[in-house]
Amino acid sequence: MAEIQASRIKKTKKKKVNQIPFGIAFLVGIVGVGFFMANNSPKTALMWIFGVALGFTLQRSRFCFTASLRDPVLTGSTSLSKAVIIAISVATVGFAAIQFSAVSKGAAIPGNVSPVGIHTAIGATMFGIGMVIAGGCASGTLMRVGEGFLMQVLSLVFFIVGSLWGARDFGWWSEMFMPKKGIFLPQVLGWIPALLLQFGLLLVLYILADWFGNRKTNQ
Repeated sequence: MAEIQASRIKKTKKKKVNQIPFGIAFLVGIVGVGFFMANNSPKTALMWIFGVALGFTLQRSRFCFTASLRDPVLTGSTSLSKAVIIAISVATVGFAAIQFSAVSKGAAIPGNVSPVGIHTAIGATMFGIGMVIAGGCASGTLMRVGEGFLMQVLSLVFFIVGSLWGARDFGWWSEMFMPKKGIFLPQVLGWIPALLLQFGLLLVLYILADWFGNRKTNQ
């Protein structure tokens, strides 16, 4: 009886498709598109290379902002939460260096220094609900679309629709709810105190995430 069941399982197993030729063909296509872009615009080709590298990194790491906030509640895992905190820390170093360099030369502060207000809470709540329903954030949705998940294609369509709708009504939101000027911490506290405050908060969050993940694992 066991032999019959084993033979049936072997028959029902699908034969694995060798994906190496598809991967090589896809790589050749990516390189070809890069060369085509480089002939017209080297900057566009550079953006293409960074986009491909970022997509590959997202896919291999399974990086997703939604999962970083959802997994601690559902599974107790905080590995992605800690990864997001580290990513923000690295980005803080880079952006602080760029902004300090611009300010020291008397130039305008680069980047989008957005004001904080009730619109931030409303937008964060709406976006959080949407991310949970869609099963991923923007980066996670794009990654899974590339993997062939049809439900994520639907999420991407409505993501675009919502973004266009938001851009259409942005003037109304700006007029009704958004303060006229944002707060740039280095201008309020100074560069060193602002960076110490930022890294201090990130360190506290990392320690809490690590403690929570170990606590769930040991239970």
